Amino acid sequence: MNRKSLPDLFHRREHEHEVRWFDIPVDNIFGVSGIEGVVNPRTQAQPMEPSLDVRVDLRAADRYGIAPGDVRRTAAAFMSGIGVGSLFEQQKVFDVVVWGTPDTRNSLNSVQDLLIDTRSGGHVRLGKVADVAIASTPTVIRHQDISRSLDVTADVDGRDVGAVAEDVRNAIGQIAFPLEYHAELVGDFAERQAADRRALEVAIAAAIGIFLLLQAALGSWRLAAVSFLVLPLAMAGCVLALAVARLDVSLGSAAGFVTVFAISMRAGITLLRHYQHLERDEGVAFGEALIQRGSRERCIPIVASAVASGLALLPFALSGSVAGQEITHPMAITIIGGLITSTLLVLFVLPSLYLRFGSMPAAEPAPTAVVVVPEIEPVSES
Repeated sequence: MNRKSLPDLFHRREHEHEVRWFDIPVDNIFGVSGIEGVVNPRTQAQPMEPSLDVRVDLRAADRYGIAPGDVRRTAAAFMSGIGVGSLFEQQKVFDVVVWGTPDTRNSLNSVQDLLIDTRSGGHVRLGKVADVAIASTPTVIRHQDISRSLDVTADVDGRDVGAVAEDVRNAIGQIAFPLEYHAELVGDFAERQAADRRALEVAIAAAIGIFLLLQAALGSWRLAAVSFLVLPLAMAGCVLALAVARLDVSLGSAAGFVTVFAISMRAGITLLRHYQHLERDEGVAFGEALIQRGSRERCIPIVASAVASGLALLPFALSGSVAGQEITHPMAITIIGGLITSTLLVLFVLPSLYLRFGSMPAAEPAPTAVVVVPEIEPVSES
């Protein structure tokens, strides 16, 4: 059975000052057991230990004229001790702590009989102004950021992890939690989703920036759109080279993809601007003659640049996957494969596209001034 783990399905967080856990079974809180694909939902095991729970009765304390803080401080000093000074002996320092005797502290009735000083000078039993009981408390309190948290985990079986996570997110979004409690989807899957969203946002922003740079370089929205859609095809050689070499996409190959895209864009912009230069500045008529002349003049620089780059990377590509070249080896193979397709694309595909979409609007002829010269009659000789 193919079972995928969904670690840290979501956290249940609570405020730092809240001393009690929101103890309701996970199935009743979140209803995740009813979601298709969720298997074995469970809460994080909490090691517990018995402890004394003292809760002040505010009305009773006010009736006896005792501040709630005095009750808490007295009980804390009796049970946990309070430092009152230091003892110096033979260059050693010993803390002096006052607290209740072991026999008194080990009995719940003795704790309830603890006398609290009143403001009028009298005494009152702790059991009359506070509820004293034995309660179970966690030995370790885990935190997420600055809030205490409790993990609820589950396994996923029979469905895609993303679909199950989305259903869980919708389920916990419809739950009304007590004040200062909330649940959120966390873990490796949630972090991966957040990283994918950030990468997508950055990629969209980069694509918009590249398109605007193309428009600024070519001075034409139409040519910018054509170049933006066609030039990424130059990276097809990168994919083929990785497939032939049986390499996976890695950091080095990703750097190779970016390098090939930059090289192909530079070569494409240079060629298209040369066409525009011939048409606009040298007066060459738009047509096949312009394309042939521009391609012939830019062919040698483009091919020479690609060949030189490929020869420089050839030793890294032929060295194989050896120690120390985990990045340079796949990068070299990716760039060499991409240089082949980018050169073919720039020299054979872009010229055809410029012939189809790159015609510049014809400039209107400037008005010609007509000068009228009056006729002068010849002067007769006398």
